[in-house]
Amino acid sequence: MDESRREKIFKMSAELVADTPVVFKRYLYSEVDWDCRLVCIKGARGVGKTTMLLQHVAQMPNPETALYVSLDNIWLDAREVYSLAEYHLAHGGTHFYIDEAHKLENWQDLVKSLNDNLRRLRVVYSGSSLLKLEKRGGDLSRRQTPYVLDGLSFREYLKFEGVADMPPVPLADILSNHVALARSVSKKIPVLSHFDAYCNGGYYPFYKDEPRHYLNRIVATVNQVLEVDYPEIEDVEPMTIRKARRMLTVLAMSAPLTPNMDRLYRELGTDRKQGLKILYALERAGLLSLLTSSTKESLKNLPTPDKIYCNNPNLMRALVASPNTGTMRETFFLNQLRHAHGVTYPSKGDFLVDGKYLFEVGGEGKGFGQIKDLPDSYVVNADTEVGIGKKIPLWLFGFLY
Repeated sequence: MDESRREKIFKMSAELVADTPVVFKRYLYSEVDWDCRLVCIKGARGVGKTTMLLQHVAQMPNPETALYVSLDNIWLDAREVYSLAEYHLAHGGTHFYIDEAHKLENWQDLVKSLNDNLRRLRVVYSGSSLLKLEKRGGDLSRRQTPYVLDGLSFREYLKFEGVADMPPVPLADILSNHVALARSVSKKIPVLSHFDAYCNGGYYPFYKDEPRHYLNRIVATVNQVLEVDYPEIEDVEPMTIRKARRMLTVLAMSAPLTPNMDRLYRELGTDRKQGLKILYALERAGLLSLLTSSTKESLKNLPTPDKIYCNNPNLMRALVASPNTGTMRETFFLNQLRHAHGVTYPSKGDFLVDGKYLFEVGGEGKGFGQIKDLPDSYVVNADTEVGIGKKIPLWLFGFLY
């Protein structure tokens, strides 16, 4: 790489770092061990990975010892990126940040070479194509420390909006002390109105960029996954992609019932094996959440889902104008709990968490119904600020992370 191009890249890195706000940081920022030799940060498109990388550079004692490079830069190929890293290390660099790693065809070979050959350099890489990173990142699994960045929790949304800054609350504390916790929050802010705003448009941090076009950007992200990411890891026909897009819309419109899988496979124009591969690929891509009665999963024996949800309420809103209210509530609960807990489909109730806690999710009139008298069972109420007994407000589960 000639000197002028190299200088331009270093200058671009410095300018991006200088322009990055550092007041609000995502929950994962403090959890990452930035000094590991190789760190992988995965996450769906738009959850804030780039901002987090740049924030860490900005907060370093000597930011000039770090170089940020995005591989969606049309100037760069793998050899040039490696050359940049070599030059950076030779001139006092200690950290090398690679964003959008999946944009290079053989990105995993590049990352492996950096890790094997430039051993004094700390490498952090991220990517938005979860499908590509998982499909081709197997050789790096023993070398790297992986992290996953989810979308904004309701707690983070409140902080991002400047409404309230409160710490996360563990599930055990919510179950045992939800009344006091909910009162402490509801005394300060009109929590239900903020919760409604979050469910309709606050999961992906880019909602602040252009609020009027937020839902359109989510649709564009869905199209990118279906039309670019998925076909690059699987040999699928264009007709199957169109059917998968239609399936997402149908799922977003309907209440989560046990799906008629045979009919679904027919609509996708495929058999059971390939149909399940499509569903689980869309889940790995951050578009779906598949609820099964077991947490066990293998590529050879994928369980048939008992319920199929969109990944988050904002995605539902982007796909259909008026999504089912009950589905929105359950989607939020599943999305927030799955961040750090195992969630399965129970024989009674809506969700079984960590193999122990049973939850029924609904509106103001929701009662214990079929989970009455069962141990460790709770009703989750979407329409109340403060619960009572074993009735817990839905919004409070947005404080888990």
